[in-house]
Amino acid sequence: MWLSWLNGLLICAGLIVAIGAQNAFVLQQGLRRQHAWLVASVCALCDWLLVGLGVLGLGALIAQQDTLMEIARWAGAGFLAWQAWLALRRAFARHSLTVGGRHQASWRGALAATLAVTLLNPQVYLETVVLLGAIGAVQPSPLGFFVGAAMASFGWFFGLAAAAGWLAPRLASPRVWRAIDLGIGLILAWVAWRLASGAMMP
Repeated sequence: MWLSWLNGLLICAGLIVAIGAQNAFVLQQGLRRQHAWLVASVCALCDWLLVGLGVLGLGALIAQQDTLMEIARWAGAGFLAWQAWLALRRAFARHSLTVGGRHQASWRGALAATLAVTLLNPQVYLETVVLLGAIGAVQPSPLGFFVGAAMASFGWFFGLAAAAGWLAPRLASPRVWRAIDLGIGLILAWVAWRLASGAMMP
């Protein structure tokens, strides 16, 4: 059980720590102080659900749905490109966003955007349902693997939200905010391009 738990913890941590659309979005919401804990909770819960489905044996079934994956690929690329454009527009605006922002997004908007960033990215399914699911299914204790993976996901996303919340009041300079928005915009644009080009597909 403990070896399976450790495998789940380390493998999941290795997959999610790399900077991607999800991480950039959680960081952005945390820095802007816009429902960061809700966003982190949704990301972690989605990972928990998808890894669980994979461990239960649905990974192979998802991987065979070429049409569904293709729709998700283009929808995800379009949504991420839109988010990248918004971030880049903020970066080059005359009045850069400051801590807290003038316009506080509703929790419903934050929830919808988080679900889109998470569930419209085929890479999420490949990593959680297919890859982690396949590895977890052959562990001596699939449940232990699942618990370890879930702990890694929850720890990472909540830690990211907490770190962003700690950094936010210390980043009062408009120039710093422009650099943050520029970096986030470029990351999201890069992920959108990789999705559209098929580089993130098997």
